[in-house]
Order: sequence, then C-alpha cells, then structure tokens
Amino acid sequence: MAWGELSLLRWLRESRQSRKLVVLIVYIALLLDNMLLTVVVPIIPSYLYSIKHEKNASEIQTTKPSVVSTTMDNFQSIFSYYDNSTIVTGNESDKTQPRELHPTQTEQMTVNVTPSPSDCPKEDKDLLNENVQVGLLFASKATVQLITNPFIGPLTNRIGYQIPLFAGFCIMFVSTIMFAFSGSYTLLFIARSLQGVGSSCSSVAGMGMLASVYTDDEERGNAMGIALGGLAMGVLVGPPFGSVMYEFVGKSSPFLVLAVLALLDGAVQLFVLQPSRAQAESQKGTPLLTLLKDPYIIIAAGSICFANMAVAMLEPALPIWMMETMCSKKWQLGVAFLPASISYLIGTNLFGIVAHKMGRWLCALLGMLIVGISILCVPFAKNIYGLIAPNFGVGFAIGMVDSSMMPIMGYLVDLRHVSVYGSVYAIADAALCMGFAIGPSAGGAIAKAIGFPWLMTIIGIVDILFAPLCFFLRSPPAKEEKMTTSPYK
Repeated sequence: MAWGELSLLRWLRESRQSRKLVVLIVYIALLLDNMLLTVVVPIIPSYLYSIKHEKNASEIQTTKPSVVSTTMDNFQSIFSYYDNSTIVTGNESDKTQPRELHPTQTEQMTVNVTPSPSDCPKEDKDLLNENVQVGLLFASKATVQLITNPFIGPLTNRIGYQIPLFAGFCIMFVSTIMFAFSGSYTLLFIARSLQGVGSSCSSVAGMGMLASVYTDDEERGNAMGIALGGLAMGVLVGPPFGSVMYEFVGKSSPFLVLAVLALLDGAVQLFVLQPSRAQAESQKGTPLLTLLKDPYIIIAAGSICFANMAVAMLEPALPIWMMETMCSKKWQLGVAFLPASISYLIGTNLFGIVAHKMGRWLCALLGMLIVGISILCVPFAKNIYGLIAPNFGVGFAIGMVDSSMMPIMGYLVDLRHVSVYGSVYAIADAALCMGFAIGPSAGGAIAKAIGFPWLMTIIGIVDILFAPLCFFLRSPPAKEEKMTTSPYK
C-alpha cells in the first residue's frame, strides 16, 4: 500500500513537468464548459413551460369551486375536475332551477381551468412568450463572459494561469449544482450568468497556459487543436445527453453527472498544477484598441461572430418551434442538434488541414454562404428528420469558418502588428461571445414578434451578405517593413 502511494506521488511529481497533462486538463475544462453550455438547450424551454403550467394547475387545485345557491336551499351545484362538468343535485320539484344553474356554473369553471402541459402545445401564448425568456437566459452567459474577459487577461499576467484556471473550475462547479436544483427562472438565470465568469477564467487561462508551455508554433497549433477538440466534443455531446437524461431520469441528473466530472478535473488541477502559487508573466500583450482599428481583424472577427450567431439564434428558438409545430418529445429537442454537433466536429478537424491548401479566406467565404443557405432551409422541415440536412450544413459550415479564421487572426498579427497573440485571440473570443450574447436575446424577441421562419430568414441573409467580405483576407497588405508574402492566396 505504501509502495503504491509512493509511486502515485512520484507520478504526480513527474506529471507536473508534462506538457501533455496540461493539454488534458485544458481539454477537460473546455469539454465540461461546453457540455454545460449546450446541455441546457433541450432542457430549459420544456422545463420552464412545465413549471409554468404546474404553477397554474396548483393554483386551480387549491381554489375550491364555489357552490352556487339560490333562494331555495334544495339545489346544489357540484363541479367535477375529472371531466370539467357540473352536476346539479337536490329536489327536482322545480324544473327551471337546474337549467338555470347548470350553464352558469359550467361557463365559470371553463374559464378558470387551464389544461395540463403536453408534448404538442400548439398556438400557446405561454410558449411564444417563452422565446424572450429563454433567449435572455441563454445570452446571459456569453454577455457576462464578454464583460469578464478584459479583466481575466491582465489578471493572468500578474498571477499566472494556474489560479484563474482553478477558480474557473470552482465557479463552474457551483453553477452546475445551481442548475441541478434551481426551480425558478431567476435561479436558472443566476446559474447561467455565473457560468460566464467560470468560462472566462477557463478559456483565457487555459489557452494562455498552452501558449506558454508550447513555444514552438507548430506544436502550439497542434496542442490548441487538441484542446479545442474538447470544445467541439462538449458541443457534440451536450444536447443529446441533456435531452435523454431529462426525459428518462430527470432534470437534475445531467447536471449532477457534470458536477462529478468537474470534481475529477478539479482534483487533477489541484495535484498537478498546484494553483496556490502565483507565477507572474513578464510579457505585455498588444493593446486591444490598436488591433480593433485594423479592418482585416474586424472582418475576421465579424465572420466568427455572425457564423456562430446563426446557431446561437437556433438554440433557444428551435426547441420551442419544434414543440409548437412538430409535437416533439423532450428527447427529440436535443437530438435535433446532433447533426450540427457531429458536422462541427468533422468540419473543425478536416478544414484545419484542408483550409491551408485551398486558401483560408475561400474556406471562410464558402462557410458563411453554406451557413446562410442551411439556416434558410430550417423552417421548411416538417419533422425532426427534415432538420438533419440543414443542421448538418450549419455545423459543418461553422467548423469551416472557425478553423479558418483562428489561424488568420494569428497571421494578421504576424503580418501587420507585433507577434503577441493574447490580445488578438481575446478579440476572437469576444467575437464568439458577442455572437452568443446577441443571438439568443435578439433571436428570442424576433421569434416572438414575427415568428421563427422570419428569424431564420434574417440571419441567413445576413450571413450570405457578409460572406464576400472574406475576399479581402485573400492577400492583406503588410505594414511598414513587414512585406512577407501571404500564404493564403
């Protein structure tokens, strides 16, 4: 037993010097973050709808039906909750009294009774109003992350990456537990917003740590590609995992599983990274304002923002639209996103290699066009099978855009600015967050106002119109003495 503990301690000591274990830690952190990000997509719309109607039903059950009496005490009206009918009992000597009492009482109770929630709530005003609530809830995480990012970046320069990364785990764990046991919209909103703080810590510190331990550019790219695979895998697994667990086990079950996985990741961080020690960074990043004035960086960031905004609008609105038009069951609300998740995983891995050969600007341009066309096709689906092709196209095309724009952001800094990558990738992360902040909040309001099909039409046209701007990234000019030939011709 003692020999086993000694071997474990020796392994942990050696692991602290292992760069591969750092990649694993960041991979798991991004996996859990994005599983929590997407696992709520099929759960929240259905759950909010059910608790709304359960509240209405409980209010009706606690209110006893009034007994209608007349000047004569020999008649009594009894309301049946079983079949929503009214029974008149008593002396039938006066035949006019029952006929007067029966329609009066039935009309009163018909107004008060609310039907129980079903899998097919067509033309339900509560469901339409839910578009805005769900959209704001989903957008809160990205909004908070967008606000937090500028503070986390300088913080890592002062105290290192270990403490913020571990803090991100702690915040993520608390957020997951809140999701599991929250029974109201307010608590769910707080949990989602809290996740934004944890995500900011995990993503900024995780990527910064990888960049610091992998100094070679090729090795750094491979390591970040592996770590970002955790992001893609979280997006892939989250919706179907959440919907199946919610349908067959319960609302809290997927969050409790994620909480256990988060504890394991936290234990590895605690023993391997030793986050109690602060390690300040000596280098300073390029000012954000300087990079934000570069039109080519803005085009690249805009591509990331608008491409991801399409799926961000789809996430809160599609389950509600499916409930209303397809009578979809709970497990189907998450499985509908499975084609997009699988194709995103394929797209990011495939075009990480292919895009360099065909031209990253062309890959991004085609990706934006495919996103727009696929989104336009979504409202034509009549059942869950009709969503397979459009959702596959959306995920695949966003994978094309993300895998092309991330390297271009780094190349633009090499070509036109100082080769310090922290600030430009902060802009890339901010563009992603902006897409996921504006998308659900604006999308929910638009879906409520003019309908889901028009929402898809608007964002589809925006992506198609933005696509030609990617042509300017074909051969961006160098600044000053940097006249390196562009490899993206």
